Formats: sequence, C-alpha cells, structure tokens
Amino acid sequence: MPPRPDGRRRQVRRGGFSSQRAARQARACLCDPGGRELSAAVLTVGQWLRLWLDSRVGPGASTLRSYRQHVRGYLIPYLGDRLLGELSNAQVQAMFTAIIRTHGAAGRPVTAGTLQRIQATLRAALNAAVRRGLIERNPARFVELPRHRRPHAVVWTPPRVALWRATGDRPRVAVWTAAQTAAFLREIRGHRLYPLFHLLALVGLRRGEVIGLRWSDVDLEGGYLTVSHQIRQVGATVEVGKPKSDTSNRVIALDHGTVALLRRHRAGQDCDPAGYLFLNGDGNPIRPDALTSLFRLLNTRSGLPPVRLHDLRHGAASLSLAAGADLKTVQHLLGHSSIVLTADTYVSVLPTLARDSAEATARLVLDAACTTGTRLRVPRRRRREATRRPVTAGRRTRRTKTAA
Repeated sequence: MPPRPDGRRRQVRRGGFSSQRAARQARACLCDPGGRELSAAVLTVGQWLRLWLDSRVGPGASTLRSYRQHVRGYLIPYLGDRLLGELSNAQVQAMFTAIIRTHGAAGRPVTAGTLQRIQATLRAALNAAVRRGLIERNPARFVELPRHRRPHAVVWTPPRVALWRATGDRPRVAVWTAAQTAAFLREIRGHRLYPLFHLLALVGLRRGEVIGLRWSDVDLEGGYLTVSHQIRQVGATVEVGKPKSDTSNRVIALDHGTVALLRRHRAGQDCDPAGYLFLNGDGNPIRPDALTSLFRLLNTRSGLPPVRLHDLRHGAASLSLAAGADLKTVQHLLGHSSIVLTADTYVSVLPTLARDSAEATARLVLDAACTTGTRLRVPRRRRREATRRPVTAGRRTRRTKTAA
C-alpha cells in the first residue's frame, strides 16, 4: 500500500466484492499508475477527511478546531462510509436534510449559519480532492440550505427597554445609545479596567485585540495605537497570535481624552514596552473568557439593558457614524476587509441620526419648493377631495346667512 504523508505505511480494507476478480481490480485501483496516490474508487469520504485534516497547515488553531468539529460531529457520521469517487450532490443534500430533521426533532436545531459553515468545511475538503485528481468535481458545491440572515444590531430605545423590563425579551444583537454608553462608563469609572472598557466602547477593538495590547503598540505622543496581534482562546488554551485578518492589522488614532486616560493608566504600572496594558490580579494577561464574564457582571450591576461584550464593537461603529464619520473610516476603525460587511453587520443607525436625516431630507425638499416658488404636486384624486370640501362648506355657510 502507498505510504502515508508522514512516511508510515497505511492499510486500507474494503469488502463486499461480487468476485475475486472484482476484488483484485479494486486493489489495483488503490494506486495510480505511478503508485503515488490513493484512488477514490476505494477511498472512503471518512478516510479522505482524516487525511485532509492531517495535511492542513495554513489555518489558525481556531479554524482547525472548527474543521475537526464539523468533520467528527457531522461529516463522518453521515458520509464517512461513502466512497469518495461515488459521492454525489444528492447524498450531500440528504445529509443536510437529515441533520436538520434529526437535531430539530431532538430539540437542538442547527442554525442556518452552522449549516453553511459545515458546507464550507466539506467544500474545502472536496476541493482539495479535486486538486489531487481524486474526483473530477465537487458534489458539495450546489447544495440548497436555509438562508443565513446576518443579525443586525438593534438600538436600546426607550420602548425596547420598557419591553425588556416587563417581559425580559431582548434582541439577539443590541447596542447602547450614546447616553447609555456614557452611563455605563460613568458607573465603572473607579474599576481598575476602566481604560479597557473605554477602548472597547469608543474605539471598537475586538476582545482579543484589546487584551493583547502592549505598551510598545501605543504611541501616546503621536496619539495612536497599533493592532498587530491578539490573544485568543481555543478551548482551555490561551495563545498569542496574529490578528483575525490582514486588514485587522491597523493603526487607530486616539482622541485627547483617551490619550490622557492611558497616560494615567501607565503611571500606575510598570512601563515595560513588552508588557501588556491590561493584566489580571496576578500580573498575567487577561483570559478572554474571564473578560466576558466580568463585563456581564458589570452590565448587570449597572442596571442598563443587556448587551454582549462584542456588542460594544457594534456600538462604537454606530457612534462613530453618528459623529459624522463615513463608512470607509469606520471600516478601517474595525479592521474589515469589505465595506459591505461594515455596513450590513456593525453599523446600526442610531435614532437621533435617523431623525436628523429625515429632517434634513424634508428641509431640502421644502427649501427647494420655496426657492422655485412652486407648490408640491398633490395626486389628482386627493386634489379633487381637497377642493371639494371647501366648496361644500362655503355653500352651507351662504345658505345659513340667507336664512338668517
């Protein structure tokens, strides 16, 4: 049998052949003419998925963890025994249908987003099989799945706050108004990690980015900070790695108030350039899950409507837009590669901004009408109704005067 990628020998077992001749033909198909690769004629989907996972070197730890979860939790249980060369679009579609029905019946429905991520994992694995020449096309390419709707942030307006207090109902993604954000920061003013939450609320850093900041990343004289790495958590393991994407590596300008705040924060700790800005009680970097738990506790104590720690990032984008920043500026602030992602996901139009826009639009039209000296056109039917009422009222008035 051909060796594994690590040089060890592999043994492949297949059964159920109709004759000895068929078995010998299948054995001959294990290798290509050069004896270099396994053949999809006898290689199962499960075997290929395991080989594919072992050969992955590019993705980060969190991506590989997601791949393994999809492969072990969904793809191998449903498709593992299928022959790679015989895998069809219908079989892949049947797998997703079974996942939806089985988990739904068990009271653990799989979201549309999770289904699409499972499909993305399978497509990546089968694309690799296509590149290796094992199969000619990717049967996971054309699969019909429930549409995934990206959640839009909802602003905590007074009516929504009242509904939450009365029923506990809360949006999936919610952001505070400027006044609510200020109230939260005022409430935690004396907390030792106040500067951290200040950066999250005003600058829109990700959780791993803010706890991964070092003093060498901050230029208080120039008034900016550089996002060059992050602290991420994979299960119970915490590690330092690169930012989420190339565009996440960015330089962010700081306002005078934030610079002054960070100066005071630096004065209270060691100024080692390699040291982190924010530490836990024992002097080590803060764990991502511990920061999430702390924010949830502070949010509850503040009495403000609940938001997630990541929702502070949504709120920072919305507040920046309300302050007059354009989408391109907000895109750079958040480190997004696409302005569409910025507009669709993170930028919630605050009520004051929407009201100002509506007033500006109406004022623009009314000012144009006054300048040209023309009246705004009214639909013909409404014009007839509007002119008919004054005439009728006038006739009644005249008749009243005559009778008198």
